[in-house]
Amino acid sequence: MDNAEELAAIALLVDPVRWRLYDYLRSSRGAVGRDEAARAANISRNLASFHLDRMAEANLLEVEYRRLSGRTGRGAGRPAKLYRVGARHFAVSLPATRYSLAGRILATAIEERRPDEDGAAAVRRVAGRIGGEMGGELRRQVGGRPDAPLAVAEWAVRQLGYEPELHGDRIELRNCPFDELADSHVELVCQMNRSLLAGLLPLLGADGISAEPVQRRPGVSCCVQLTPSG
Repeated sequence: MDNAEELAAIALLVDPVRWRLYDYLRSSRGAVGRDEAARAANISRNLASFHLDRMAEANLLEVEYRRLSGRTGRGAGRPAKLYRVGARHFAVSLPATRYSLAGRILATAIEERRPDEDGAAAVRRVAGRIGGEMGGELRRQVGGRPDAPLAVAEWAVRQLGYEPELHGDRIELRNCPFDELADSHVELVCQMNRSLLAGLLPLLGADGISAEPVQRRPGVSCCVQLTPSG
């Protein structure tokens, strides 16, 4: 695939409806039909079909046909057209990584390090403060929305480049926006990440939600999950 083809494919995702569809398919465990995709994006089935097919033509999505009932033979009905995210990779990171944010935290920690604290402590302190600043900014965007605290937290971390996945009363973060740094400096980056989110939540207005450490594991590369406090 040449650069022009790649840019054309990525440009399709600038459209917010297509991005919602693509993001939903990325988070799905298997192939998704048009009806399910339309409900997830809150659009009509015909509009979902149009956008899904456009993305399939650009090789963003793969298409398969399967009878969802599992029945075969006469009377089983026509196979459904299903979509899944393709295996192609982009030079552009999806979701966005936040290395400029990490650089800001680390550089500020070096500049503001106190005589009585080590480097990791300075990083935690600065990350918590910057998380609070970001939480305040995002709270102004939320405005007077009546969403539950967990829903507000889910929305906010998505804006920061995380991939939140709701499991009952907790949110797993399936990616780390600082993953390349974490590969070589895992302890420091995980401390920074946890402090950033711990500082974010109170100023965001996500009362009663806390950032709890978890072990990084396949499929869930972030070291934090969001859960109700207490």
